[in-house]
Amino acid sequence: MKRRIIASEEAPAAIGPYAQAVKVGATVYLSGQIGLDPASMTLVEGIEAQTERVFANLAAVAQAAGARLDDAVKINIYLTDLGNFTVVNEAMARHLSQPYPARATVGVKELPRGALVEADAVLVSGER
Repeated sequence: MKRRIIASEEAPAAIGPYAQAVKVGATVYLSGQIGLDPASMTLVEGIEAQTERVFANLAAVAQAAGARLDDAVKINIYLTDLGNFTVVNEAMARHLSQPYPARATVGVKELPRGALVEADAVLVSGER
């Protein structure tokens, strides 16, 4: 199967040597997103705003791939403070429908650009 590089102007441009997403068949691999505003490329402030922006960025890239966040089969969350676990759970419940995907949440020392949260995902979409 051939891989297709996915990009969306509605999400921040990649800040390194990687693609926003790669699609192979019906599977879409979304790169990690932090709370960067795609227009200004600046980090929004606070855990709530960053978490909302992370899910909005992931959704924009998913849409560019012909998919939706509800097509997620696995999401990985990275938090610099696991005390913010509830904020992520609440945001995830707003942005995804049941049945929810598998998920891992990992506490990390730091994230790019001083972000408080990052997430990546694997989607399986009906569109090839």
